[in-house]
Amino acid sequence: MAQKRPFNEGKRHFKKNKKQKSSTGVSEGSNEEVLLADVRRLLQDVKIANGSTKEEQAEKELPEQWTEIDLDITEISSTGDGLAQKNGQVYVVPFTAPGDTVTAKVVRHVLEDSYTLTDFLAVKTPSKHRTEIPPCPYFSQCSGCQFQHLPYSYQLAHKREIVEKAYTNFSGLPAAAVPVVGDTIGSPLQYGYRTKLTPHFDGPPMARKDRRAGVKAIWPGVPPIGFMKKGTRKTMDIEDCPIGTEAVRLGMKRERRRVGEEIEKFQRGATLLLRESTERVAKEGGVEGVKSGKVEGEDVVGEDGGEFVHKKTCITDSKATSTEYVDEFRFDNPAGSFFQNNNSILPLVTQYIRDNILAPPTPDDSTGTQSQPKITKMIDAYCGSGFFTVALSQTFTNSIGIDISPQSITSATHNAELNNLPSDSTTFISSDANALFAAIDTANFPPAETVVVIDPPRKGCDQGFIRQLLKYGPARICYVSCNVHTQARDVGWLVAGLEAEGEGEDERAMKGLYEIESLRGFDFFPQTGHVEGVAVLRRKGAEGGVVEEKSTAGEVQAVAPPTHCIEATDAGKAS
Repeated sequence: MAQKRPFNEGKRHFKKNKKQKSSTGVSEGSNEEVLLADVRRLLQDVKIANGSTKEEQAEKELPEQWTEIDLDITEISSTGDGLAQKNGQVYVVPFTAPGDTVTAKVVRHVLEDSYTLTDFLAVKTPSKHRTEIPPCPYFSQCSGCQFQHLPYSYQLAHKREIVEKAYTNFSGLPAAAVPVVGDTIGSPLQYGYRTKLTPHFDGPPMARKDRRAGVKAIWPGVPPIGFMKKGTRKTMDIEDCPIGTEAVRLGMKRERRRVGEEIEKFQRGATLLLRESTERVAKEGGVEGVKSGKVEGEDVVGEDGGEFVHKKTCITDSKATSTEYVDEFRFDNPAGSFFQNNNSILPLVTQYIRDNILAPPTPDDSTGTQSQPKITKMIDAYCGSGFFTVALSQTFTNSIGIDISPQSITSATHNAELNNLPSDSTTFISSDANALFAAIDTANFPPAETVVVIDPPRKGCDQGFIRQLLKYGPARICYVSCNVHTQARDVGWLVAGLEAEGEGEDERAMKGLYEIESLRGFDFFPQTGHVEGVAVLRRKGAEGGVVEEKSTAGEVQAVAPPTHCIEATDAGKAS
């Protein structure tokens, strides 16, 4: 849930077509790597079952590009696409279910890895799992959702398998080191949950040539406004999106009308921001008083918020301030910056972490009672606008949030003040992730009394950060991730260790210090193939979550935190 990328008005983001290969040999957890791991396992199973040789695999005949082929789907990959095997070749078919017999169109053979990308055309024989009627007319074309045809219980079970396979394929750990993955925690809302959407439209034909010639671009009509068509770079015209909240969907309609009326003002394509914002007002006259209608030209949706009415509106200015409420906490952020897009599940996530972030109490031999864990400090790495620092503040006597972005630290400091958190117990600093623990005063945050929360971007943590974390050696770690594959890689380093860098590095400090206490997925994005992972780790040999303190003299530069916001000397460096 940390910031993934900033809002980018007027620019487009495309995924690379080529496989992203790391020059260091370190797994990047990309879709290509994840798919390839599933393909290789399926091919290995087929080879064992059929006894086929490598030479037989190489001699197989493949259908021509753009031809149609009937396929029997056997499983869903961790990327959300169906997989079928035919004559030693794996076919990747989106929008399918295990047990389907489907007709697909061959798009591209990846010869070196023995799989083929296809377009889904039709279901010949439906699977027993295909029980749902998709409410979205664009499903099976739009790239946004993969699972609207599957029951929600099946989606949750599949996402548990995604976490399991991530640790099998990317952690490098033996099976005995990985605990049983808990059941996936579902979202209270399966539709109408997304508080942010960013539809886009492409520029007019010949726009680049016209700009170079100094000629105003000419639009032949209103372009398609929406999202990418699956497997292409084409933008689909999408009038409505049922996974968006009601306020966001109303905003989408309003923005589509505005673009149509003002299209000549645009000289290129653009990305539109649709961000829900909430205002809490005293419940006078009931929810119906603000249920429908317009306030200062904006569509307003009223929701019952207990003692309050929540007035939901849609913000389209990336520099405006959006407000979110999670439990009783309020969070203000620039509308274009990152904040989690499914507020309905956030109270479940924070409660789960509160219940598991501290070590379970251990029996006190002298009294026979349960002694309390002695962990009272929290460091929130990659803290963003302070969500976890604020939401978990009541669990700890002292908390510190750290982020590379000064803008995020400004928002986090403001959010702490909004929630009346005292500056002597809740602090934020801006620091480069690769020098993060140099900004920690270990006298105030002794490793044996501290838990570190990690919530990095999709690429996960780099080895430099993991080395720092191993040297610091907190008693416990809670790793939250929107990419369970890079999470598995990083947890593998924390458990198994890293090779020392050069002769000057303490080899003992790079040994694995942790064991995995629990693993569980959270379904932040129902109807899609994404799953958020929460891993809780404890130091090996820890008893009741408390480890023997080690000397950090000469290793860590102490920086005392006298105020809510401190700027470290290396703030702003690239991580």
